Amino acid sequence: MKTLKTLLSTIILVALPSIVGAQQPIYYDQWTAKIHTLPMPLICSDGTEVTTTAQWERLRRPELLRLFAEEEYGIFPTEKVKMKSRIVESSDDALGGIAKRRQIELTFSRKGIEHKALMLVYLPAAVEKAPMFMALNFNGNHTISAEDAEIISTNDAARGASESRWPLRKILSAGYGLATAHYYDFFPDDQLGCPQSIYRLFDGYEGWIRHGSQGGAIAAWSWGLSRMLDVLEKLPGADARRVAVMGHSRLGKTALWAGAQDERFAVVISNESGCGGAKLSRHLYMEVVGTINRTFPHWFCANFKKYNGDEYNMPFDQHELIALMAPRPVYVAVANDDHWCDPYGSYLSAVYARSVYELYGFSGPSSLSMPGPGESIHERIGFHNRPGKHDVKDVDWDNYIAFADKWMKENI
Repeated sequence: MKTLKTLLSTIILVALPSIVGAQQPIYYDQWTAKIHTLPMPLICSDGTEVTTTAQWERLRRPELLRLFAEEEYGIFPTEKVKMKSRIVESSDDALGGIAKRRQIELTFSRKGIEHKALMLVYLPAAVEKAPMFMALNFNGNHTISAEDAEIISTNDAARGASESRWPLRKILSAGYGLATAHYYDFFPDDQLGCPQSIYRLFDGYEGWIRHGSQGGAIAAWSWGLSRMLDVLEKLPGADARRVAVMGHSRLGKTALWAGAQDERFAVVISNESGCGGAKLSRHLYMEVVGTINRTFPHWFCANFKKYNGDEYNMPFDQHELIALMAPRPVYVAVANDDHWCDPYGSYLSAVYARSVYELYGFSGPSSLSMPGPGESIHERIGFHNRPGKHDVKDVDWDNYIAFADKWMKENI
């Protein structure tokens, strides 16, 4: 079998017509979309070839992390923020006795300004110290379960509206806990949301316009995930050494960026994260960099816009984001009919991240042929292709639990 280094040096990728700064052609058939040769994860910007894990960790990994921060997701402010947490509701008999529930208010403060977030935690009652899944949710904590009227809510009519994406009994019965918070608690998902976000604690974020490498919404959401992990480190019943951070769609992008920055996350899971997530930016199929920047200008930093229509000149690509998780287990999931998120372009990221994992003696997808609907790979870089469209289904969670069982229970 060829190594990824060999594949990267020999792969023939047909170059599309290219005018620097102009919009590249976008393809609507993922199998005919062509890409230029990708940047190589194990070649530093000065040409130094990385051949050892020590070189990766000392030279290339910090270089790539800086590139993604300065050129795509943005840099979250470095000023110190005080955080306090307090349990505002607690039950040791949740979900009919199978779970313990904790609702935890987080208060962030700086220079006399406060910002709050609400974290919901379920712990399996029968496990003394449980490994955890962590994920932000789209519609509020109260939407993940119809059973618990005690979950704090401002919209009772929406209780349980998203419970199909959160199979609590499946997760808990497998011995895992779940920690979640509404992503709006860290940044309302709107280009005018900055003044109501966590950024209001910092100078220079009074308006919605950001400049250069100033962080956007994804930087704020990923920062929030790390603060939630801080809370788990002190929460009885939760094993903060074994936390799998997971996200769907834009929150899949967030999970990847959080996992890249915060190596405390033991496993990183991206569910149909698409452009700006697991999808190769150079795979010009459906949503591309220019499209996402125009549609969601608040997600990324302003610097990312200079690659609108100029993906071929980016000094990085998303397979290198996947590689930043090494040697920790990382999982990329797609849905076969979720064309907007580019299943094949996401799969290729998993394939081309493999060279870094090989330094550590691990493997991942190697074939350039994507697994068919219903097929999965549970190597150190995991992947599955679910039949259907853009969503989170029970079969996705079946794979995530099996992947966590293999890499987070058995190998830590």
